[in-house]
Amino acid sequence: MEKFTPSTPASSSRTLRLFLALVPTVFFLLSFSDYLFPSFPSTHVIDASLLERCKSLKTPAGPPADFYKRTQSDRYLTGAKPTLIKNAKIWTGEDEGNLVVQGDVLLDKGMIMGVGRVPHHHYKDITVLDAKGGWVTPGIVDLHSHLGVYSSPSLEGSDDGNSLKGTIGAWMRAIDGLNTHDDSYNTSIAGGVTTSLILPGSANAIGGQAYPIKLRRTHERSPSSMLLEPPYQINSSLPVDPSHIPWRHMKHACGENPSRVYSDTRMDTIWAFRDAYNKASQLKKKQDDFCAKVEAGQATGDFPDDLQWESLVDVLRGRVKVNIHCYETVDLDALVRLSNEFQFPIAAFHHSSETYLVPEVLKRAYGHPPSVALFATNARYKREAYRSSEFAPRILAENNLRVVMKSDHSVLNSRYLLYEAQQAHYYGLPQNLAIAAVTSSAAETMGMGHRIGYVKKGWDADLVLWDSHPLALGATPKQVFIDGIPQLETPHASTKPPAFQHVPSVPNFDKEAEDAVTYDGLPPLRPSSTFSETVVFTNVKSVYSRSGDVVEAVYTAQDAITYGTVVVRNGRLICTGTETTCLSSSILDDPEVSYVDLEGGSLSPSLLTFGSPLGLSNIDQEDSTNDGVVLDPLIASVPKIVGGDSALIRAVDGLEFQTRDALLAYRSGVSTAVTAPSHYNFFGGLATSFSTGSAHKLEPGAVIQEGTGLHMSVRHFGTPSVSTQIAALRRLLLEPQEGATGKRVKEVLEGRVPLVIEAHSADIIATLVLLKKEVKTETGKNIRLTITGASEAHLLAKELGEFGVGVILNPARSFPFAWEDRRILPGPPLTEYSPVSKLVSHNVTVGIGVQEIWDARNLRFEIAWASLAANGKIGKEEAIAIGSVNLEKLLGMDAQTEGADMVATRGGDLLEMSSKVAGIISPRRGLVDLF
Repeated sequence: MEKFTPSTPASSSRTLRLFLALVPTVFFLLSFSDYLFPSFPSTHVIDASLLERCKSLKTPAGPPADFYKRTQSDRYLTGAKPTLIKNAKIWTGEDEGNLVVQGDVLLDKGMIMGVGRVPHHHYKDITVLDAKGGWVTPGIVDLHSHLGVYSSPSLEGSDDGNSLKGTIGAWMRAIDGLNTHDDSYNTSIAGGVTTSLILPGSANAIGGQAYPIKLRRTHERSPSSMLLEPPYQINSSLPVDPSHIPWRHMKHACGENPSRVYSDTRMDTIWAFRDAYNKASQLKKKQDDFCAKVEAGQATGDFPDDLQWESLVDVLRGRVKVNIHCYETVDLDALVRLSNEFQFPIAAFHHSSETYLVPEVLKRAYGHPPSVALFATNARYKREAYRSSEFAPRILAENNLRVVMKSDHSVLNSRYLLYEAQQAHYYGLPQNLAIAAVTSSAAETMGMGHRIGYVKKGWDADLVLWDSHPLALGATPKQVFIDGIPQLETPHASTKPPAFQHVPSVPNFDKEAEDAVTYDGLPPLRPSSTFSETVVFTNVKSVYSRSGDVVEAVYTAQDAITYGTVVVRNGRLICTGTETTCLSSSILDDPEVSYVDLEGGSLSPSLLTFGSPLGLSNIDQEDSTNDGVVLDPLIASVPKIVGGDSALIRAVDGLEFQTRDALLAYRSGVSTAVTAPSHYNFFGGLATSFSTGSAHKLEPGAVIQEGTGLHMSVRHFGTPSVSTQIAALRRLLLEPQEGATGKRVKEVLEGRVPLVIEAHSADIIATLVLLKKEVKTETGKNIRLTITGASEAHLLAKELGEFGVGVILNPARSFPFAWEDRRILPGPPLTEYSPVSKLVSHNVTVGIGVQEIWDARNLRFEIAWASLAANGKIGKEEAIAIGSVNLEKLLGMDAQTEGADMVATRGGDLLEMSSKVAGIISPRRGLVDLF
């Protein structure tokens, strides 16, 4: 060990003098150090984790390079048996959706192991499912769902879709609010849905991060176990494998929704976007500068990061699929500019009602044109959606933009997402793109097209075997596979006619689609009334007519050779039969006669819509366009000037004609509407019936019947209690009051007017049945009682039939919106009976309603669906009655046999997707309207 000897004072002095002498030389050398001493690599050791993190920033999102070398799915459930689906028509999704393979599909270890003719003899234990020529498609993929974050039934604490903490919430995560007990998982699977992108709501400009999930119940039963390719940020701040970065997803929104919640203008919202992206850009630059130093071996300190903004930085790095709720051109254009300003791609615009009017705007988006995720016919519920068009999917496809159909569950029940594709096809979207819109196109937009959305070897074993062609109305799964695991324990399959195994032929809507663009989304809808006294319909395949309160087929041609002729004079049918029988010389020689070729079409009673405020509302969310909501004497006193608590509000006084939804309904064969005063609580008022095609209230035949039924509701919402509502109803019936309401209740007791009560709970319905019995015991009067809504009415089908209580199902296909709806009868494939067929089997008079005004036009498809779901128990005549004469009877309309409207369809009958409404024949108005 070296000995340390302290310096003496003399030696210290010499050292100091020497140091002072060398100082100038040292400074001189330092000033020229770059020239005198060339740099050498630093010996500073950089943290390996920093190098890995910086390397990962340059990794694009997507599957690992060796993804297709996998021998089993990462979601494989150990012990799941392999399955061979044989003898199937397989829509593969390949060749832009045009490749259909006849053959087999082998499923094993959560994957598709083969498609076509697949050897499987080496399997000792395999399930073989004979498709018998049936259709197989990939599982349905929903690009826009709130399943689990807006749960069903809706209860306090079950809605986690929106944060109300600010306009920007990029750090919020839908996974943190995903309720695994939502009743919708099983019902959506029953519609063939296997994967859903769960988005936050649209209250915020940036609502947060979204997550694709598979809907099957896992053994772990957790939200995390449902995730498809979880991003590493779920459990870590760093990627486990820097060479593989899974896609992330984020929700943006613009326009009315964030503006209404935060009282912002569009300018405020776009500034919030720009400010957020500016912060993210600054953080990204700090990270990139830091990593440049790391790679040069010169970095010190910690990696610059911010948990609040890291997801937006990933957007700027192109590793997030950004889905944007955006309707109008002003908003679409703003978000396209934003994408170019900050250079990030947009995965899809959702709702996007005006995209079909401005396709070139979308093509200017940064990186690539976004997909467009649409509803088929759900429209006009707010200003932004007013110019929506059913022809948007076909127009966008013609402009080479990718179209996706979505549910926005539970705005639309995702169980019927395929129905959106069916409607899009009906209005002109080619069949290959229509199926792709809910399978491969949705999967590609989601960034998951490498594993779902196709039937290909190496893809996930998510498949649906259908009972008919997937675009045929009412197509229902016979089995659904998720990760190769069958999801339907005891499926109840319906038997469909052979024609349903083929893609449905659909009408030509070229002119209507062209007009939609020409008129900037608001084409004229008024029909052309014929001025001819006589109209002759030729090439008629069938005629359905009223006979009392039933509908009967009075003419059916066996083939095109025997197609018939129908002559109409002043709106009344005067002859149905052969051309020889009906065309007299006086008709043939009359130059004023109008001829309409129905090309194998049909005539039938026109339809009646009920349940929505049609005729009282133009735009649901715009108060200035609507009649408004009635005052309820059970909630607060009604002003004396109205009549006090005995006042009776009449819907006829608030009618508005020529609304777009009424005219669209008219053009779809719905010529009559019954509308009750809009009410949210107990007391409604007196409904009215009117012609959906009339120009104004003073036009002859516009108002069909000023007063029909007396309408009320007994529900669990708000105050007072259900028992209080029943007490009020009992007093009205057993202790009739003075005034307008008392007068109408007297008519109810006399059986002249039905009492129409909205109720969903079987317990409430049972109480109403007992009240009807009590009234008969006390007064001897057997009142006419109709239950609307009626989600749980099937539980009392036998009793309702015995007590003569009618039911209007609304919605027609039940959904557990609230607790009182939860015990629905879902129908095939989950149950043998549907709500309609169950009630009909017990001789209950059944009608079908709609909840929203835009849906009135779709009544023809709803009654067709009811017939198909009944597995042969409900024929066409009875189905037409469910949408016409049954409703008239249940709602208190006078007998319409002589003056009732008829609808003429071209190319098929009213229930067939091949047909298009050609006109309305109105004896009451003495005219024929042609479309």
